[in-house]
Amino acid sequence: MKTVTFPNGTTVPALGMGTWNMGDSDSRRADEIKSIHAGLEAGIRVVDTAEMYGSGRSEKLVGEAIRGRRDDVFLVSKVLPSNASRKGVRRACEASLKRLGTEYLDLYLLHWEGSEPLEETIAGFDDLVEADLIRSWGVSNFDTDGMREVESITATTPCAANQVLYSLDYRGAEFDLLARDHEAGIVTMAYSPLGQGGDLLRAPVLARVAARHTTSLGPASPAQIALAWVLRQDNVLAIPKAGSPKHQHENLAATEITLTRDDLAEIDAAIAPPRRKEPLAMI
Repeated sequence: MKTVTFPNGTTVPALGMGTWNMGDSDSRRADEIKSIHAGLEAGIRVVDTAEMYGSGRSEKLVGEAIRGRRDDVFLVSKVLPSNASRKGVRRACEASLKRLGTEYLDLYLLHWEGSEPLEETIAGFDDLVEADLIRSWGVSNFDTDGMREVESITATTPCAANQVLYSLDYRGAEFDLLARDHEAGIVTMAYSPLGQGGDLLRAPVLARVAARHTTSLGPASPAQIALAWVLRQDNVLAIPKAGSPKHQHENLAATEITLTRDDLAEIDAAIAPPRRKEPLAMI
């Protein structure tokens, strides 16, 4: 499986697991936990969550799923901007650690830029690294101007990641952000890489490309093509959600697909890449 490497030298598979909207339903809980187990057993390491997701319910589900397996997990969570003062970051992180049932996070992100000065937030992240509560820190939903500001702030440890909305129907990050973060040694984490609401997966071009590929599970699906398209990028870590073991195995099978130049050209003709700078999309 393709990999990405963070500034501290940690290397992980480029396919991770997102948990947005997981933990909200008792009827789905068992399948969601089994899905995380299936991913870990197949070699996925990154599990991404946030204090905002279900007001902590996602973190509690993840904590249950990784109990006894912590060493197998690269664990990511996020702090809300409203909690991102220097002291607030510490309180929020400790609350997340309690819900997750762990002593540390591998990566802690500012969920999006808010009213708290970035200097204060980053100082709080440095405090957490010093206290061994987190191994690295980063941001989410930051465009190039925001990343310039982050990089202008003196910190003990570098920004490790920028998590953004990136998929075939949200290609704006390709114009300059992906390359800029790569050059700076910052990993791009792609959330919602399969798009939103299912419209993308009904695109005829994805069905045509899928018809030319197979995986160990059988004929490729449009969803697998969309995920393989994101995973083709260097320095990009995709974190699709999978609410069941079946869905998890389908995501994993997407790593077997190598899109050809003709595939990529056909996709670009149908879903054009950005030709100018555009505001970074966020959901």
